[in-house]
Amino acid sequence: MFPKNTWYVAAWDHEIKRLRMQRRIILGDAVVLYRKSDGSPAALEDRCCHRHAQLSHGRLMGDNIECAYHGFRFAPDGRCVYIPTQDKIPTTASVRSFPVVEKYHWIWIWMGDPALADEDLIPDFGIMDHPDWNWKGETLYVEGNYMLVVENLMDLTHLPTLHRTTLADMSIPEKEYPTEYKIEKDGIEVNRWAMDTAIPGYFRVLAGWSRETRVDRWMNTFYTAPSFVLIDIGAAEAGSGARDGNRDKAVTTWNLNAITPETESTSHYFWAQAQDFSSDDPTITDLDFELVHTAFQEDLLMIKGQQENMALAPHAFRFHQDADRAGVHARGMVDSMIKSEMVAIVSDNNESHD
Repeated sequence: MFPKNTWYVAAWDHEIKRLRMQRRIILGDAVVLYRKSDGSPAALEDRCCHRHAQLSHGRLMGDNIECAYHGFRFAPDGRCVYIPTQDKIPTTASVRSFPVVEKYHWIWIWMGDPALADEDLIPDFGIMDHPDWNWKGETLYVEGNYMLVVENLMDLTHLPTLHRTTLADMSIPEKEYPTEYKIEKDGIEVNRWAMDTAIPGYFRVLAGWSRETRVDRWMNTFYTAPSFVLIDIGAAEAGSGARDGNRDKAVTTWNLNAITPETESTSHYFWAQAQDFSSDDPTITDLDFELVHTAFQEDLLMIKGQQENMALAPHAFRFHQDADRAGVHARGMVDSMIKSEMVAIVSDNNESHD
């Protein structure tokens, strides 16, 4: 099950084009995304109410979609506005319409109660709109449950073993540098700092710093339920005050992640990598993206294997190490969201029968 009364990323803005429709499975439901004549995005259930044909196989007629099977036409609000064989159109001739918002280069969708869809609840990915930051992103297809990706991003102790040829030297050892946790109602902050250390190869390559440079560096992770993770990664000259907020002598990258469930065992993974340095050299952005992209391929292969084992033994015991604290709390937050929605549904059903 998934929380539904929350925003998810449905697509990149460039994926949804005029005069074309995009089918996507989101939270187990078929959705068709398209742009209306004014350029704004729209999303309908990709299932004609007549014989369940995929509306995405039809054609756009202005703001409406015409089903390719029998010619029913549906407006952006889901109402059927034309049936070729009859003049009367019953109110039952309709499909679901989903609230959508275009923001931070993503198309966001609300799969739950439309009355609760508040644009102010969209998590902040404003770095992708900031003129001082370069970034590059993509969509990955994950053969695994979305919370496996969240757990992977919240626990970075896997870097030295899984990413030996990519991000291994970025790891901040848990024993040597204790992790700080801030756990709130709908989010988690995990702070990792290493002071006055040798500079990792990652920053030598990207920022051009010398091997002799001593740095204070950090990998701070911010989770917003149900499935958004931002990782603040940087290094500053040792003793320059970065931990107190002074980043004048620092370089920073942000890893931006939005994971949208497709089904219980598959996910759409929207992510980007951003930098606040070398703005005049786009090859730095490309290089940073490729380094992380390569590491993510290693993650996805591991997650696929996890999902396969979980399918074989869904109730097998899972041991939690101390470093799993953030991931465990994240799962707890999502479980609470799901339970709250179920309680609300039961309450509404009981009221309707009174």
